[in-house]
Amino acid sequence: MSRMVQCIKLKTQAPGLEFPPYPGDLGVKIWQSISQEAWANWIQIQTRIVNENRLNLADARARKYLTEQMQRYLFEDQEVDAHGYVPPTE
Repeated sequence: MSRMVQCIKLKTQAPGLEFPPYPGDLGVKIWQSISQEAWANWIQIQTRIVNENRLNLADARARKYLTEQMQRYLFEDQEVDAHGYVPPTE
């Protein structure tokens, strides 16, 4: 049985992550209050941000920017996405 959390992003009770997905206190905060579904949604957005903005994750500024976007999306209830991203049309 999955560990349940009150997801602050989705505003519902949902299965939680199995372990902190990020180092330090921020990882523990995510583990305690973000669901698997919300985290999976963030991973998709993160991938678009990295690809569309051509971020080099070896650069500390790029990692800081990505962390700021993650916190805005997960904890501040703000929608974030890659600049210039256009969803595919069917």
